[in-house]
Amino acid sequence: MTDEKWILFDIGGVLEVVDDDTWQEQWWGRWRDRSSLDRAEFDARVAAADLPPIDVTDGQAGVFWQRLAAALDLDADQATAIRTDFWDAYCGTANTELIEYARSLRGRARTAILSNSADGAREEEERRFGFAAVFDPICYSHEQGVNKPDPRAYLLALGRLGAAPEDVLFIDDHTESLVGAAGVGIRGILHRDNAETIAAIESFLSGGTTAGSERGA
Repeated sequence: MTDEKWILFDIGGVLEVVDDDTWQEQWWGRWRDRSSLDRAEFDARVAAADLPPIDVTDGQAGVFWQRLAAALDLDADQATAIRTDFWDAYCGTANTELIEYARSLRGRARTAILSNSADGAREEEERRFGFAAVFDPICYSHEQGVNKPDPRAYLLALGRLGAAPEDVLFIDDHTESLVGAAGVGIRGILHRDNAETIAAIESFLSGGTTAGSERGA
């Protein structure tokens, strides 16, 4: 392990402007409304489709989308549209200010990502936002096989960083994820706005206590 400082970022609701708590249900709702099925039938078909858990498995996206299209009787154009709509909703828009701030940390701190994800996120987010040019490593749940706030998610990330917990500051928009980080000794900041998060990172890098912005400790 090295004594480098690391800033570890979540993606959704942090590096991406998207409401993690609502987008998925809104996406399902849009496609439920577009179908000719009532809610009970729609939900029953989805439940019976045996969709693979693409948040903790890699290489299963094709199976997921094929089974979903078959369950909902989607034609080829509709199957493409539902998948495109999913990723548009999932990715939201870039939090350009925070991404550029992270880029500016080069030479002062290392930057990485730990994010709950869906199979295909690496390709979609790289195409849209070019995260690999700023963050390394990028630790996705679908590749690691475990979601936050499971302690294993953070331990796997620490292993990839080659870092001690005390040398890492984690930025996330969900308190439970920060509690999970604290459980393995990683300090965390609850992201609410860019200015507060940037100030907390600066405090951490200067050896301070992140200006009272820590959560989950």
